[in-house]
Amino acid sequence: MSWGIELWDQFDNLEKHTQWGIDILEKYIKFVKERTEIELSYAKQLRNLAKKYQPKKNSKEEEEYRYTACKAFLSTLNEMNDYAGQHEVISENMTSHITVELARYVQELKQERKSYFHDGRKAQQHIEICWKQLESSKRRFERDCKEADRAQQYFEKMDADINVTKADVEKARQQAQVRHQMAEDSRADYLSILQKFNHEQHEYYHTHIPNIFQKIQEMEERRILRIGESMKTYAEVDRQVIPIIGKCLDEIVKAAESIDQKNDSQLVIEAYKSGFEPPGDIEFEDYTQPMKRTVSDNSLSNSRGEGKPELKFGGKSKGKLWPFIKKNKSPKQQKEPLSHRFNEFMTSKPKIHCFRSLKRGGAAPEDFSNLPPEQRRKKLQQKVDELNKEIQKEMDQRDAITKMKDVYLKNPQMGDPASLDHKLTEVSQNIDKLRLEAQKFEAWLAEVEGRLPARSDQARRQSGMYEAQNPTTVNNCAQDRESPDGSYTEEQSQESEVKVLATDFDDEFDDEEPLPAIGTCKALYTFEGQNEGTISVVEGETLYVIEEDKGDGWTRIRRNEEEGYVPTSYVEVYLDKNAKGAKTYI
Repeated sequence: MSWGIELWDQFDNLEKHTQWGIDILEKYIKFVKERTEIELSYAKQLRNLAKKYQPKKNSKEEEEYRYTACKAFLSTLNEMNDYAGQHEVISENMTSHITVELARYVQELKQERKSYFHDGRKAQQHIEICWKQLESSKRRFERDCKEADRAQQYFEKMDADINVTKADVEKARQQAQVRHQMAEDSRADYLSILQKFNHEQHEYYHTHIPNIFQKIQEMEERRILRIGESMKTYAEVDRQVIPIIGKCLDEIVKAAESIDQKNDSQLVIEAYKSGFEPPGDIEFEDYTQPMKRTVSDNSLSNSRGEGKPELKFGGKSKGKLWPFIKKNKSPKQQKEPLSHRFNEFMTSKPKIHCFRSLKRGGAAPEDFSNLPPEQRRKKLQQKVDELNKEIQKEMDQRDAITKMKDVYLKNPQMGDPASLDHKLTEVSQNIDKLRLEAQKFEAWLAEVEGRLPARSDQARRQSGMYEAQNPTTVNNCAQDRESPDGSYTEEQSQESEVKVLATDFDDEFDDEEPLPAIGTCKALYTFEGQNEGTISVVEGETLYVIEEDKGDGWTRIRRNEEEGYVPTSYVEVYLDKNAKGAKTYI
């Protein structure tokens, strides 16, 4: 099977076919190139997707990734990065092994094809020239033969005519001989050219064209083989990354199997456990006695009772308000049903433990006393661990400086030992400071751990107050026992146990001078203040600002005698530049 033999007369069709083959190869190159672009785009989108859902540093999301389900999700995101990397590998390998190589091969193929068809056209032109020479000699031979025949006939005619002179006859005879000789020469020339043409034609159809077509056939077969090899490479590039992609998927499955719902449930307990004990039973209040009623120590109604028993510890004492009960300064109000008060207690969030902390609005205290006991213990333990790590780091640095100083003492040419004294003193001072700080937090931690439930007595925190563990302990939110932000403390006292009503707190705040207004604000939206410390506002309402936003997103406002917090984004604030405590905006 040879194109030179079978397709000796299909020069133009072979030229079209080989050009079509190059077009197919270029089309395949374009296909692979677009595939690489898709792989790169897909890898980029995967990386962006994984980055989008990565937890932000120093944010609340980082705390969520303590849970095994979130850890598994984070592992999935990391594996997606590796998965995207394999698609980038596919793109790179296809570009280097297929696109670049085939593009170079196409250029070589075009040059090779061009040279072969150039030789073919050159052979065609040569045989056409030979054919034209043959046709020219043939026509000349034919013309000379006709001229010789006419000259011979004219001679014979003149020779037969008796009226023609002998000289004319001789002239005609000589002319006939000349024409005959010319015909013989043309015949010889035609015969020579014909033989030469037949030889050239034989060489053209049996040697030159078969050789050229054979080379074109081999070139085309190499092209077909090359595109087949490229397709195999295309598949191999994908196959090479399958094991790694499989490992990525296996890791995702492994991460999913590592999810432990029990562990996550325990983490929720550790995160939100307050350490308080549930309130005890509510005692029966007897309303049958017209002039006297019994108020239980454990009753939720104590926080809004009419009586005002006073504590006397050498000065004015104030009761402690249950953190879930809202303060209402309005005149006497009809007492809410007990069930409503209990529902309010069960559904409220213990965000603010004492109204004094509302007034301050400052940062959390250093000893975390604003937190429930269990959460406070965790924070203190975390702080102690951080300080111990810093101490260890400073000690390692001190040891390294000490060793360097010893080296300088043994080898003075390496450095001056005295140059390290200042640094060594500084590190030692830092260690002492950190140890003092750690001791302070360890003391607070020991205090908290001594109060956490390794106790069997009944609930101590009920109906708007902390009840004493023994008859000599009482809570006081106004004296030195109060924590820096007005949260709960427990200290022993030499006075007898008494019951403190929430109305005492009302009196305490009524006696204090109200904060001055530092500006006004207009409510942009309606806000229903349902939590403790907040106040409800209606859209368009104008109120006084008594404390601006401290960075927590809340602004403190006043309406007549009622005060509370509203979201800063719900109001438009107009601060008085001359007011005390107002910021000056330039």
